[in-house]
Amino acid sequence: MVAELPVRQSLAPRERFGRHRHARAYVALVLCGGYEEAGEAGRRRLVAGDVAIHEMFDGHLNAVAASGAVVLNLDMDGLAGGFGRIADPDAVARLAERDAAAAAAFLRASLVPTIAEAPDWPDLLARDLAADPDLALSDWARARGLAAETLSRGFGRAFGVSPKRFRYEGRARAALRAVIGGGGPLADLALDAGFSDQAHMSRAVSELTGAAPGAWRRWSSGCKTAA
Repeated sequence: MVAELPVRQSLAPRERFGRHRHARAYVALVLCGGYEEAGEAGRRRLVAGDVAIHEMFDGHLNAVAASGAVVLNLDMDGLAGGFGRIADPDAVARLAERDAAAAAAFLRASLVPTIAEAPDWPDLLARDLAADPDLALSDWARARGLAAETLSRGFGRAFGVSPKRFRYEGRARAALRAVIGGGGPLADLALDAGFSDQAHMSRAVSELTGAAPGAWRRWSSGCKTAA
């Protein structure tokens, strides 16, 4: 599911958002309250001043705290997905009331990276899959004394998707970044991203984004020309 976002968003107490994606790269700054996010960069409990950084089409789910939350969503590309923190979220909110682009620039300059938490094995598996998309799930489970069914169920509860799907979407996003970020034959990019061939990559990217790699390359070339 690809969802649209308001700039300022109020989240109801204990509200849950199943795994979803946004077409644009953006950051979510918590102004008050908090929520837990589980996505491509792992899981983290976010409170006022914390920032979730989302690349294009990354998947994540959210569970809002009992206090509810107010979040500021700002378009921002060029940052790797993950988490960060700023010292003065209210200053960003005040600036966003007049100029969202200036607020995003101020946030970018003030951002201090933080890391995802790793309190349980699903978080460790998400981290290891992000670091090594070729990770053998059966070997990983066996080394930790987990049955295959436990691995799939437990990871799904935490991240809203199976480990295999998590890895598949991660490869599709890596391919998308490569297609947008530079040249080179699409067939080579497919192999570099861990796909068996270009057709396999094209299916994955199209399923994730709604457009084929060739269309994204043309879009990227148009953006660079315009710049």
